[in-house]
Amino acid sequence: MNKCPLCFSSSNVVFHRDSRRHYRRCFNCWLVFVPEMFHLSHADERAEYDKHENDPLDAGYVNFLSRLVTPLQAHLQKGARGLDFGCGPGPAVGSMMRTSGFNVKNYDPIYANNPLFLNEQFDFVIATEVIEHFRHPALSLAQVWQCVKPGGHFAAMSKLVMSQQAFANWHYKNDPTHIAFFSRETLQWVASRWHATLVFFAADAFVFIKGS
Repeated sequence: MNKCPLCFSSSNVVFHRDSRRHYRRCFNCWLVFVPEMFHLSHADERAEYDKHENDPLDAGYVNFLSRLVTPLQAHLQKGARGLDFGCGPGPAVGSMMRTSGFNVKNYDPIYANNPLFLNEQFDFVIATEVIEHFRHPALSLAQVWQCVKPGGHFAAMSKLVMSQQAFANWHYKNDPTHIAFFSRETLQWVASRWHATLVFFAADAFVFIKGS
């Protein structure tokens, strides 16, 4: 039985199949996940990431990130310390935040592997287009959350699952590195477990606010 990698429930069912892999949906936390047998090797996953062109100087990409970054900044005090979790090879978020007067460190298990940062606590942690790549979302989300100070913010961007019919035609699922698909119900489940306040900035941009 494929246990859900977020809540570890065995209560799940095949949600969709395509020519490359299966996608299962958990009945407890509603995560849609790709079973481990269909995951890429770490080398193949790295090769896919190396194709990405997330240029901090690309106006279109910066505009895309602004849907999370701009409203998040309104929640923070100038000079707040943050962590860009999963910053990738072109850490645009950190650059945007620094330009606006925030202090940001970069962490990525491939491109900026500074594990000591995970032992610190920050006023905010940002993960843009990251959580859908988590092989072990329970572990990775716990790592993120422990880096957030009481009263702090965990802000993320990720496209969300809508309906089964929409999923079948969804381009987002076709990226072979996307293996964990969240929905609003899943995010609410996480917020409940964390006793956090969940706020949506946009359809795919949201923040968890930690209790003081």
